Amino acid sequence: MEPTLERLLQAVLESPKYRHVSVDLIRRLGAEELAKRRNLKEAVKETKNTLHQIAGAYWEQAPRLASRLAALETAPDSEQAQALCLSLMAEHASTRERLPFLADFYRITLAEIAPVTSVLDLACGLNPLAIPWMPLTPQAHYTAYDIYGDSMAFLDGQIRRFGLQGGAEARDVAADPPAQEADLALVLKFWPILEQMRKGAGIELLRALRARYLLVSFPTRSLGGRGKGMAENYEARFRESLQEERWRLQRFEFPAELCFLVEK
Repeated sequence: MEPTLERLLQAVLESPKYRHVSVDLIRRLGAEELAKRRNLKEAVKETKNTLHQIAGAYWEQAPRLASRLAALETAPDSEQAQALCLSLMAEHASTRERLPFLADFYRITLAEIAPVTSVLDLACGLNPLAIPWMPLTPQAHYTAYDIYGDSMAFLDGQIRRFGLQGGAEARDVAADPPAQEADLALVLKFWPILEQMRKGAGIELLRALRARYLLVSFPTRSLGGRGKGMAENYEARFRESLQEERWRLQRFEFPAELCFLVEK
């Protein structure tokens, strides 16, 4: 690694907010910023800004993973464990928005393909904690990916505690998509982030995924609560990007989320 890029990496990792982020992602973003900015200081600032936009903004505070893990391990029954999962999912903006309709979300969108035997969950946040609400087969294979090493370590153990095979891994999936096959890939609210980083990155990822079905979703309002025209805009751009593909789409709309079940 070039000395300047190494200095940028260390500067970003010194921030408590980003010390657990995938170093591969920081290197990729940092190299791009160094090529555009006048100096290292500007490149570090813009790298942190990008990390905030694509991930940091969704966490209001650092998740209390260690204490939650202990609580989940000692939960007396599945009902108590599910209550703890709901509480923890409320700490991440993306999953918190889905909680009011969580019971219906997977039942409705996956009704045609249930029960599902294998899942790839991309840019998952805390979504694997919703496994109890998903129509999966017993001992299904579930692999989750996100850029935070600490939350992936937490979810890796939790997926197994749900009785499933698989696990969780910190990975920059935009640059390094998973190669394994699966029945279903979850790409929930990730498309806008991909397109923000680079136009065309969304469809490139979907093409690369070796899953027969894709559940792709879009937020219909911003983190600040604004939502005028968001659903219409995302849907038009998504359908336009898929014009060259012979894929079948089913559309679902929830109070804060627009979804498409895509059959490749």
